[in-house]
Amino acid sequence: MKYGYFDDENREYVITDPITPWPWINYLGNEDFFSLISNTAGGYAFYKDAKFRRLTRYRYNNVPMDNGGRYFYINDHDTVWSPGWKPVKTPLDKYECRHGLSYTRIKGEKNGLEAEVLFFVPLKSWCEVQKVKLTNNSPEAKSFKLFSFMEWCLWNAEDDQNNLQRNLSTGEVEIAGSTIYHKTEYKERRNHYAFYHVNSEIQGFDTDRESFVGLYNEYSGPQAVLEGKPRNSHAHGWSPVASHYLEIELKPGESKELVFILGYVENSDDEKWESKNLINKVKAKDAIEQFNTPGKVDAALKDLQKYWDDLLSGYVLNSGDERLDRMVNIWNQYQCMVTFNMSRSASFFEVGIGRGMGFRDSNQDLIGFVHQIPERAKERIIDIASTQFEDGGAYHQYQPLTKRGNDAIGGNFNDDPLWLILSTTEYIKETGDYGILDEMVPFDNDESRAKPHFDHLKASFYHVVNNIGPHGLPLIGRADWNDCLNLNCFSTNPNESFQTTENKSGGTAESVMIAGLFVVYGREFVKLCRQIGNNDEADAAEPHVDRMVDAIKKHGWDGDWYLRAYDFYGKKVGSKENQEGQIFIESQGWCSMAEIGRDEGMVHKALDAVKERLDCEYGIVLNNPAFTSYVLEYGEISTYPAGYKENAGIFCHNNPWIMIGETMIGRGEQAWEYYRKICPAYLEDISDLHKTEPYVYSQMIAGKDAHKPGEAKNSWLTGTAAWNYYAITRYILGVRPDYDGIIIDPCIPSSWKGYGVSRKLRGTTYNIKVENPDGVCKGVKEIRVNGKKCNDSIVSYSPGEVLDVEVIMG
Repeated sequence: MKYGYFDDENREYVITDPITPWPWINYLGNEDFFSLISNTAGGYAFYKDAKFRRLTRYRYNNVPMDNGGRYFYINDHDTVWSPGWKPVKTPLDKYECRHGLSYTRIKGEKNGLEAEVLFFVPLKSWCEVQKVKLTNNSPEAKSFKLFSFMEWCLWNAEDDQNNLQRNLSTGEVEIAGSTIYHKTEYKERRNHYAFYHVNSEIQGFDTDRESFVGLYNEYSGPQAVLEGKPRNSHAHGWSPVASHYLEIELKPGESKELVFILGYVENSDDEKWESKNLINKVKAKDAIEQFNTPGKVDAALKDLQKYWDDLLSGYVLNSGDERLDRMVNIWNQYQCMVTFNMSRSASFFEVGIGRGMGFRDSNQDLIGFVHQIPERAKERIIDIASTQFEDGGAYHQYQPLTKRGNDAIGGNFNDDPLWLILSTTEYIKETGDYGILDEMVPFDNDESRAKPHFDHLKASFYHVVNNIGPHGLPLIGRADWNDCLNLNCFSTNPNESFQTTENKSGGTAESVMIAGLFVVYGREFVKLCRQIGNNDEADAAEPHVDRMVDAIKKHGWDGDWYLRAYDFYGKKVGSKENQEGQIFIESQGWCSMAEIGRDEGMVHKALDAVKERLDCEYGIVLNNPAFTSYVLEYGEISTYPAGYKENAGIFCHNNPWIMIGETMIGRGEQAWEYYRKICPAYLEDISDLHKTEPYVYSQMIAGKDAHKPGEAKNSWLTGTAAWNYYAITRYILGVRPDYDGIIIDPCIPSSWKGYGVSRKLRGTTYNIKVENPDGVCKGVKEIRVNGKKCNDSIVSYSPGEVLDVEVIMG
């Protein structure tokens, strides 16, 4: 069943039924100020950090689902309703939600009164704008009452839920005209406040939650709204909210537009006050002045749309398949930008409290957005590298507000360092900016220990070399990419974190996945060294990569597929010798991408085993057979029910590694089949089963052993977004940048006749036309550039030029 449709021309997903199988959300904001918004206007806003600068309160995992947001209540002669259906849930005569690129429009109609709300965060601003348009479509004049509503969070989202003996005594607000200011703790240690404004004279307000809602009422029926009468309440110590009350009259056919602004302000310590206990409102008034008319709001929205026009112009596909085109050209690129902003920190599955920006995550996310915002990609690389240690290890996460490593999580996830080589080399290939290697970057955020960024890459490479186990394979540490494979943990305490509890001493557990990863990015490090003329460094590094290849062939092969690991006791993981978990996807992906043992047939065998043992109707599961009992020496992976998450779930993040591996051996049909199975635009018809948004990837789809195979969870913030974009654009469509030019090497289904790609790169626009007259999967017979035959497989960069590139497969 579908709950809406794609509007490709306007780059929107249009939801026509508010009762979606899961809240279908969007993200507002592109820098500093962000909001999450569901199709019923649920969600919350924050400045930079969803933990430490939460503006509005949201209750996760609640009943009813998706409770709390930015709401508008209409009392039309005792008929009470909301334009987004929730929270009131009065049946609407019409409903529509349009999720666009960094904006959302929600429209509802009841008894001839239409209410449309546009939500977005203007560029370079610290506020969310909400433009409300009210239209009387009835033949009679209408008079009705409008209430806005949002509930303030007391800034630290974690403390907000816990420390009630303090928090129920700290709330403070200030009301000035049509603006409600949230100034809790501003008089002591905070230099920031928030505000909620409407550009119209109000007839009342409320700032105390219990006064407005009623102590035993719910959002669906606030007492003030039901009675049509505000309390003009002042929150003093208790739970602060913000609600404007307006009385409105509309003639038949008449419309009225209102602009609401939710904003955030920081003041220096010497500019906090305008007088005793009255906050300095200058910056708030400046922000209000920017967007206080519908015309200003419309202009700001046009600027935002132009911003996305520019971002999406770097890679444009014309394949003839509208579902593929909308994913490559719009939604996959958009999701990659959201993961750049959020990493894994704030979604409807991640509450924005426990996770900051991941070292591993953020490096991988970069491959999906570097072509859109290379300048900010460079800044992100430097931020990540600054949390690295001198031995090459790293904090596993850092907080976006401080950009410092997260002590609570710590480090010793031994795959982390290698991803820095991935992000840096992809950035250089995209931009040609070798200067990043000379940037002075601190270790552990200590400027006194700063070294050139190249030294960070070298430290990443040698962190693996210096942490080798008894089989010549990399030690896994606390975990590798799979944080739930905890081979040194041995936890029997349900209150412990598998990842951060003290690992058993003397652990020699090894990871074949890190080994394959090291071969791929170890070779990339060597290639970079030669590219910059540092042959001595390349000559020193290359033998370590060769030894790793030998170790994988000798100790990482199980006869038909690559092993996953060796456990604490030196026993094989991911082997026919195991009763459960005999084969894992990760090592098949990375060792195939590294083409380890290709000449001996190992890559073909491993990928055949993936097809036979791991593939299912909805994607490739992570392992097989699923674990049915807790394995103490394996950790969290064996705690999940069979078919979910890391225990034989379809962990979509790693499916693209197999897709890329298939392109290495020329199997275009298989790569494409795997791509389609997890691509959301191809799953829209099974939304009842899939549940999550049909316009973005989910982290996990329930596997073949699950109670309900095909059900997805944890959408939006997942490395799946970047890796699927990387797999489809660079390896299936085969258009990828390299140091000296652009490589065009498609691997597609033999039935494809061709496609076109427009790619902007280093000041050059490549208009690429791929033709497949012989119906092959892989192989380029001829490349012509502006009509002239190209004698190389790489098309050179030509800044300032537009190049017509014709590619004939055969």
